[in-house]
Amino acid sequence: MPNSTATPAAARRDPLECTMLSDPTAPATAPLPPVQPAGDTVESAAARAAMVAQLEEDGALGPGPVHEALLALPRQILMPQAYVRRSAPDEKPPRWDLLDVSRPADREELLGRLHSGDSVAIQHDGEPILGRSPGSRRGGVMTAAASTMSLTADLLQQLDLQPEQRVLDVGTGAGVTAAAACFVCGDAGVVTLDIDPHVTAAARERLSALGYRPATVTGDGTTGWSNAGPYDRIFVSFAVRHVPQALVEQLALGGRALMTLGTSSPSWPGLAVIDRRQDGSVEGLLRAVEFGHRAGAGFDRLFLSAAFREEITTADGWTQRSMLAPPPDTARGMWLALDHLYPGLVRHFGAKDLTIGAPECRSWMRVRAVGYRRWEVTTSGPRDIWAEIQDVAGRWRAAGQPDVYRIDFDADGGQRATSPTGALTWQIFPGKTGDAR
Repeated sequence: MPNSTATPAAARRDPLECTMLSDPTAPATAPLPPVQPAGDTVESAAARAAMVAQLEEDGALGPGPVHEALLALPRQILMPQAYVRRSAPDEKPPRWDLLDVSRPADREELLGRLHSGDSVAIQHDGEPILGRSPGSRRGGVMTAAASTMSLTADLLQQLDLQPEQRVLDVGTGAGVTAAAACFVCGDAGVVTLDIDPHVTAAARERLSALGYRPATVTGDGTTGWSNAGPYDRIFVSFAVRHVPQALVEQLALGGRALMTLGTSSPSWPGLAVIDRRQDGSVEGLLRAVEFGHRAGAGFDRLFLSAAFREEITTADGWTQRSMLAPPPDTARGMWLALDHLYPGLVRHFGAKDLTIGAPECRSWMRVRAVGYRRWEVTTSGPRDIWAEIQDVAGRWRAAGQPDVYRIDFDADGGQRATSPTGALTWQIFPGKTGDAR
């Protein structure tokens, strides 16, 4: 999947605990610049400047407080250790090396990784992060990471952070978004929340090394942290199936929350933008986007195994010729609707042609151009994925080809996405009654 993010630790439910290094109920103070930490060097500052310049060149970052924060915050203080994968993508068991900035042999590679713009894995199989030894790891999975910088920068800019705002950072990860919020808003108004106590412990120590002491909370991010609310801004760094009602309730008047909203498929994310107006009413929009955060704790995700990818790109199936063009990748509003109306599909983005599989039933489809306005469609399995795509594409075009849908919140907690014309709609969450599908 072409999106990468900080992912909370596996679905562990530790007792809710909070370590308050500042009083979150006290009035927020104006932001202060971070102290100059001992670990920041000319070398790391140059790498940071190059990363920010690349984000600007790519159009992911513009001038403003987020730009200033990313340029000022030393990433190697927040991530003095990070994992680099040494095995091939499908190699079993996977192999990683944990690099350490204090080791001369690791420093150049680690700084390159931290400032590459890619996601950075910081935790293996829910391990304690503080006090661990660098070296190799085999098997298991990565359970916490820092998001890709283009995604983080874009969302932080959309939040429109301002001095003295109260901010809830849900999904602490490496603490990058919490540090940026402290830089812009002042740390007294910032709460960072993660389900994994090892993640919050590491973030607490490393944010303190930057001179920041936000409230660090261990608990279920979907329930938020009402003790310090309401919040002017809520940033969720993992994907959710629907907008958590608790987070909506913790939004202040004029407040905004951002979160990736998705299904079991990783292929077509949506960005939920929730605003509470000054009159107390709530407006929700679901934007079709190219990149989004990965799934949070307890969120089962579909994937295409290596064997299934090989099958759907090379195997024979039933082939037909079509004069109907496959929707382009840029028709993101259509693909988002497909993901919800016909769930269970996963795109093979590495394939040359449009290739989609349904792992649960082993159906698949691939489409390639064979001439002017002619396409060859090969399918296999019980699902007719090509027919499903064309059905949604027709409905999407009839609805005006929207890329943004309204999120309607029902009185019983149900949620529905609807196109501006009302012609295309689907259920996100059934509320207190009804079936989730």
